[in-house]
Amino acid sequence: MYTPWAAFFSPEGQRLLQKCIDLALEEDGPELTALGLFTPDAYLNAAIRAKQDTLVVGLPVIGPVFRALGSPFKWQALAAEAAQVPAMTEVARIAAPAVAMLKAERVILNFITHLSGIANLTACYVRELEGTGVRLLDTRKTTPGMRWPEKYAVQAGGACNHRKNLAEMLMLKDNHIDAAGSITAAVAALRARYTPCPPIEVECRTLDHVREAIAAGADRIMMDNMDGPLLSQALALVPAGFETEVSGGVRLENIRELALTAPRRPDFISVGRLTHSAVAADFSMTLLPA
Repeated sequence: MYTPWAAFFSPEGQRLLQKCIDLALEEDGPELTALGLFTPDAYLNAAIRAKQDTLVVGLPVIGPVFRALGSPFKWQALAAEAAQVPAMTEVARIAAPAVAMLKAERVILNFITHLSGIANLTACYVRELEGTGVRLLDTRKTTPGMRWPEKYAVQAGGACNHRKNLAEMLMLKDNHIDAAGSITAAVAALRARYTPCPPIEVECRTLDHVREAIAAGADRIMMDNMDGPLLSQALALVPAGFETEVSGGVRLENIRELALTAPRRPDFISVGRLTHSAVAADFSMTLLPA
């Protein structure tokens, strides 16, 4: 379920988002073009428009960008955050000093186009799962430094978040298991190390892995890169009370088939391409008459 921006960004999320904004502004350096053209008291009015049919995601980044610049500004949202709008819809208006406006423009648009693109792609996958009861998850395959806003965009597109960091859930992947010696040894070590212990998910590559993860008492069983008869057999092994997740090789063309696996449907399907392969949506910022 979609969580509004202010509720989604915890203090830690806000801190990481601000670091991302600060770095984006630092990368650009001083806006020498605008500084050479405008006096400090020159003001501009601008509109942000969607140039395609799209979800609108990321408008609340406008305020933090201008505050990071130390600039006075006013802005108004003309479309609801996470709303679907038709092409050429004006989604926001901004008034700010000319130099700040022109320095902020690309940073703001980079956020909005990227996050809206993630939401659009996520919504396509969500539509494929309608009526199945299976929930769509993102992964940690996010742009470095952009995890919080990208996972917010996934929610805006109608999906759920997996863990935001390595502490929210303990995931035993193949390298953890191989290094620990076995799934049984790894789960036992984690249960002994943490009180209370966060939920434990085990990445399983074979039916024997699934059986061992169940016997060890993992909370969620991930079927990694399984499909067809193997996936069906693996899911059938999992008793009620254990969560199941399908991951790896999931595409828009096959996600519904995976969701409808018999005799037991998975609880979750995770898709890395939601964040690592989404095409940016098309937005622009244009000046308005004073």
